[in-house]
Amino acid sequence: MKKFAAFGVLAIAVVGYAVCSEAQEHFKKLSGTEIRAKFAGMEFTDDVHWGEVYETSGRLKSEEMGTKRVGTWRIEKDQLCTDYGKQAERSCYEVWMSGKSVQLRTPDSNALPLEGYLEVPRR
Repeated sequence: MKKFAAFGVLAIAVVGYAVCSEAQEHFKKLSGTEIRAKFAGMEFTDDVHWGEVYETSGRLKSEEMGTKRVGTWRIEKDQLCTDYGKQAERSCYEVWMSGKSVQLRTPDSNALPLEGYLEVPRR
């Protein structure tokens, strides 16, 4: 009976890994041209805690838990770069998409991606 239970746990783990791996494979890394086409004039948000509006002019407006900031955004070497004016607040990300889901991934980092989706700004 213990062997059967262990096999069941192993089977569930393998299936879970396969599902997670398959979900990861559906994300596509965007080029700079694709990033501009997707982000310009849109809001990147988790729809609860934060939102960033990427204006077509290159202006960036952010609101996170009631705190508002203004900065700029641009495309550099197929990455989305944001700048809120301070050195610590300048970042560049690879952009990955799957359907409506968007991930901003920090290159050469083990950090978890920033996840959200794009929508027409409500503000």
